[in-house]
Amino acid sequence: MKRLKTAVIGTGFMGRVHLEALRRVEHVDVIAVAGRQMESAKKLVEAYEVPSAFTDYNELLKIADLDAVHVCTPNVLHYPIAKAALQAGKHVLCEKPVAVSTREAEELTALAAETGLRNCVCHNLRFYPMVQQMRRMCEAGQLGEILVAQGTYSQDWMLYETDWNWRVDEKASGPSRVMADVGSHWFDMVEHITGLRVESLCADLQIFYPTRKQPKRSVESFTGKLPSAEDVDDTPVTTEDFGAVIFRLGDSARGAMTASQVSAGRKNGLSIEIFGTKSSVAWNQERPDELWIGNRNTPNQIIIKDPALLLPAAGKYADLPGGHSEGYDDTFKQVFRRFYASIADPSLSPEYPQMADGLRQMRILDAELASSKSRSWVSPK
Repeated sequence: MKRLKTAVIGTGFMGRVHLEALRRVEHVDVIAVAGRQMESAKKLVEAYEVPSAFTDYNELLKIADLDAVHVCTPNVLHYPIAKAALQAGKHVLCEKPVAVSTREAEELTALAAETGLRNCVCHNLRFYPMVQQMRRMCEAGQLGEILVAQGTYSQDWMLYETDWNWRVDEKASGPSRVMADVGSHWFDMVEHITGLRVESLCADLQIFYPTRKQPKRSVESFTGKLPSAEDVDDTPVTTEDFGAVIFRLGDSARGAMTASQVSAGRKNGLSIEIFGTKSSVAWNQERPDELWIGNRNTPNQIIIKDPALLLPAAGKYADLPGGHSEGYDDTFKQVFRRFYASIADPSLSPEYPQMADGLRQMRILDAELASSKSRSWVSPK
């Protein structure tokens, strides 16, 4: 099989996550890394033995035999870089959110369709084996008619007013922080599992720290460092710390969720519960190999990830046998493997989220922002 050549644009936390996962994908070579600072780009190319470093992604896109790019930058740069890559004839895998506005997401979706290039938005959390098991159980009718979906995505890395990240700054992240960053994962997951769409919602978004202490130096995501008082500027905050949403799912199901970055002790606490007329399922990302199955008249179950015992379509998302844990980093490998397989074989149907799915989450996000502002129910357009 022809080896495919790719590049990673962005040198922060997500850039490193993508580089780590790409080393585990068959027939793919990373040939370049681009970052705003040559120092950070060179650090990664040396660590991961990548041939070239760039500070200008437009120069990177001129590489004739480059097949694809990964966009791992702050949100505001997703749209211009993804657009430039598609126009340059490169396949694109973009971190979520796909853009900072629905208009930008619509343009990228149309451009991807027009070019016929492979395009992926990295809603990687779909790719846990037990999430796929929930989806296949829904498809097989094992839960019955879906009645209720509920859960949370709770973190604590922005708990203190001294916590800072580029996501706080609307100019870098867009008008939403928590709902765009982690709430979008939850809503993508609930629609993916149930096959139902959020028809309308009512949201309440809250900023607990109207002012945060912004470090005068760059801080990488999740580092948790506390700067001294003389190293910070008091900076107004316009992006939310917390959001709560009730919603209508499909014709009759109902749901409720919260998303937070100020929940002490919750490091990456995505939990989701789906309740049907026959049975229910519940899953927690911090215990990814376990799936709770609830029954009315027989004992409940907790099943452990084992591809030999999962439904066949779900088992394909697990590479290791039962008792061998697969976690967050493995979800990226599963996304990337399917993305590059579809580039190598144009006859394959995409088995991953695309620009259109990113656009879907932007429309839900718009509805959340509008609902919280108007204090009313809003339908994603």
